Amino acid sequence: MTNLELIKELYRAFREKDDDAFLKICTPNIEWIQNPGFPEGKTYIGAQAVIEGVFKAFNNDWKSWSFEIEQYLDAGEEMIVIGSYVGCHRVSGKSFCSPAAHVYDIHNGKVCRFRQFTDTKLIWDAMD
Repeated sequence: MTNLELIKELYRAFREKDDDAFLKICTPNIEWIQNPGFPEGKTYIGAQAVIEGVFKAFNNDWKSWSFEIEQYLDAGEEMIVIGSYVGCHRVSGKSFCSPAAHVYDIHNGKVCRFRQFTDTKLIWDAMD
């Protein structure tokens, strides 16, 4: 599987809540770094921690949440994905669209690190 195919499979696993596929794609000790100002944002260590603390947590606060991909950039052992977070908050009912970039480090055919870059204010504004 190419790095591009690997990252496309990661997004498919996220969209379809396919935890088993996500676990196969990532190293067991993946470092998942979210913006410090992101809701529930912090660094998670381990694929299972990402599933519990990130993927399942979105269902608690958001009526809808997705990452709309605009572009994939292949940088060898790194993949950069440009797009936007789009969602609607469960309590406020407000929607948002926040441009974002994701940077993935790949080692031996598995994702070993994720870094997030986004405008968190737009997301927080939807939560008020």
